[in-house]
Amino acid sequence: MYKDAVKLLTSKGKFYVNLGLDRISSALEKFGNPQDKLKYIHVAGTNGKGSVCTMLESVLREAGYKTGLYTSPHIWEYTERIKINGAEISQDEFAEYINEICGCGIHLTEFEILTVMMFLYFARNNVDIVILETGLGGRFDATNVIKNNLCSIITHIDLDHTERLGKTKDEIAFEKAGIIKKGCPVITSEGYEAIKDKADEMDSMFILSVPYVKPEFLEALALRGLHQRDNLALAVNAINYLFKDISDETIIKGLKKVKNPCRFQYFPLQNLIADASHNPNGVQALRDNLDFYFPDEKRRFVFGCLKNKDFSKMMNILFKDDDEVYLNGFDYPNACSYDILLKSCPVKAEVYTDESILTPDKLNIICGSFYMIGGMKWLKSLQV
Repeated sequence: MYKDAVKLLTSKGKFYVNLGLDRISSALEKFGNPQDKLKYIHVAGTNGKGSVCTMLESVLREAGYKTGLYTSPHIWEYTERIKINGAEISQDEFAEYINEICGCGIHLTEFEILTVMMFLYFARNNVDIVILETGLGGRFDATNVIKNNLCSIITHIDLDHTERLGKTKDEIAFEKAGIIKKGCPVITSEGYEAIKDKADEMDSMFILSVPYVKPEFLEALALRGLHQRDNLALAVNAINYLFKDISDETIIKGLKKVKNPCRFQYFPLQNLIADASHNPNGVQALRDNLDFYFPDEKRRFVFGCLKNKDFSKMMNILFKDDDEVYLNGFDYPNACSYDILLKSCPVKAEVYTDESILTPDKLNIICGSFYMIGGMKWLKSLQV
């Protein structure tokens, strides 16, 4: 039942995107506009939005709220994208919703179907607060059918999806700023004029988050990585602004329970890091973290990437001459082949075969694509 539903869902075309909110708005109207019955914290950005969302969800759940969390992409199963109080939607329910939504008579893209499912599932289960991550951009993202929110959060902005969002950071910031709602505050760590202008236009309070948090918050955070300081500051500032009654003690307890698999996730027994960094900015953060946390370890990389990413720049950021490098032309429609990657690789590299090469004598790093990591089912078995 679940496998059939996934086949139906993926038949809509993973990379087919026709920006606009008309289709999903029409579909939601058929279901009674469930999106209007919920409260949201809406998060957009190039990098860090998933981490911010998981931090917010964990703290709010610790504070006693019934939370809904919507994130993308998934790593192993589509059900990972839709969670209530940290628990994924069941595969049986997922299949039922797919059939219900696909039978509504309106052609929707894959992401639109999942977004309708999320709104219906959370509304029917009377969720208190939805932590809502955009999929692509903001202005025309399917999640942006909501009319208001508790606040908008815009994380770090960089060049990604430039074919759809714009060729400059300012153009991309304009698209992300599209989630700002009338009279609803926006919290961001970067002062782009496009975001300030949109905040003025929408009579929205513009709150610039400084990259400082109390040391006890940073120490408590279960996610590793130097880049998490900015993400944590955004999350904590949003909590402090919106929920004056949530104590530091509750924040600390929530931060200790944050889970966001394969984001600079270290498995000590295997001496292995799984990191789903998939653009140059994310890869730079990975390199900085490796140099900080593991400065003296010999490194073994497994790298794979989608064709529409700047894989040449990513490999030049990551690899040094003495690194052991394996390139993975993984089985996915838009994945780079081994031969394509090898032509741009700045160091000697071999083809990745299987996980048997990942012995703990070196620090093993798997990175470059969510979709590559998702194909490594053995990695899921390491999760606790």
